[in-house]
Amino acid sequence: MDENLLSLLGHLIVQSLLAIGGIYVILAELQRVVVVENGWLTLEDFTSLFALAQASPGPNTLFVSLIGWRMAGVTGGILATLVFVLPSLILAGAVARGWNRWSERRWFVVLRRGLVPLTIGLMASSALLLTLAAATGVPTFAIAAASFTLLLATRAPPFAILAGAGALGAFGLV
Repeated sequence: MDENLLSLLGHLIVQSLLAIGGIYVILAELQRVVVVENGWLTLEDFTSLFALAQASPGPNTLFVSLIGWRMAGVTGGILATLVFVLPSLILAGAVARGWNRWSERRWFVVLRRGLVPLTIGLMASSALLLTLAAATGVPTFAIAAASFTLLLATRAPPFAILAGAGALGAFGLV
């Protein structure tokens, strides 16, 4: 088996246990390992695979499958998926079994409360990372900022905001 794939699988085991809030929480770290530290993918490839995973039906973990596939074909995709899904599945099963037993214990309450800001911070860093990767100039940064502002300031559906931003790109205004 390829040394790079083995290294990726090792990182995915750890990332799996941190991805409690979904793939978004580990996106920045995954980008650092895959693009910056090891150069297994370019930033453009990473962003394109993420966009493909988001546009596809199914779970967000498809993104990990695509990274494995891109690095080592179908076998890499299958292994990346299994290595990413199984540890968190086992952890979730263990927590589910102990939830009723531990739910009133102080350490468990503190752990639950502590995971909320951690997850929000990781998601915010992922959003910033994707914005910096996708926004290539002043017009695209302006559209990203306007979209974010509309999302926070109005009750407009996120899909409508994305559709508007996409329309600007489709008509060549960006």
